[in-house]
Amino acid sequence: MFPIEFTFEGPPLSLQSKNKSRKRAYKEMIATAAKQIVPEGFTLLLQDLEIKITYYYEGDTPDLDNIIKPIQDALIGVLYVDDQQIADTRSRKRDINGSYRIRNVSACILQAFGNGKDFIHVKINPFTATQELD
Repeated sequence: MFPIEFTFEGPPLSLQSKNKSRKRAYKEMIATAAKQIVPEGFTLLLQDLEIKITYYYEGDTPDLDNIIKPIQDALIGVLYVDDQQIADTRSRKRDINGSYRIRNVSACILQAFGNGKDFIHVKINPFTATQELD
């Protein structure tokens, strides 16, 4: 079942956007993308989780911290019960025209690159606590 991963076209919508209808449509788009990858009979995840969000972009980008919350909120009731379950969040942005090592890359990412447009990759795993202090 894990990792759970999916992509959707960018650019991401910032948490600071004042346009409520645009925010609602953006969250619905994310929820739809996530629903497409969950199997029939899927039950919402109850455990603590970690989420990794990578924005592959060309041109200007919003601040990373402003793109996390709308994505996490959109997945409530789709993949997990509440975003309080997210115990670890990592976010990154990468130039879509960069050079990348593709060995062992997921088909999900390769397909998104094949579309040639900005995209956001979301990957969710169970949270694993470590004893390391960062």
